[in-house]
Amino acid sequence: MKIIDLEPGDPRLESDLLPVLSELRPHLTPELFREVYEAGHAEGLRFSAAYDDAGRCVGAAGWRIINNTSSLRKLYVDDLVTAAADRSTGVGHELIAHLEGHARAAGCHELNLDSGTHRTGAHRFYLRERFDIVAFHFSRLLGGPADAS
Repeated sequence: MKIIDLEPGDPRLESDLLPVLSELRPHLTPELFREVYEAGHAEGLRFSAAYDDAGRCVGAAGWRIINNTSSLRKLYVDDLVTAAADRSTGVGHELIAHLEGHARAAGCHELNLDSGTHRTGAHRFYLRERFDIVAFHFSRLLGGPADAS
């Protein structure tokens, strides 16, 4: 497996990564994805794509380094998804290892993420990967495109 960090403008973002990411974020159109990444990149948003030995994108991660008062410096995972046909093959584990490498290199104290309460299979995976449940995440909808997710 090969994991590649993709910069804005890389055609693999739409041709390879977006179809996998869309399994988690079905509201993303190519135009909206470009718009989000263009604005988010300036705020630290990055994307990594996992490729199998045949060159197919089988996993995607959206992530960023955040400095805040609670954890000082952390790598926050916005998106983590393995293509449905490739789950339970080690893709998620490899993506997390890749992200942990970025976190350690950046001097982060934590690697963390949020997961929707309905994603029980993902929760089992995160617990196997030695993540702890340490907080509740609260949200208030204000309207707009995110309402579709």
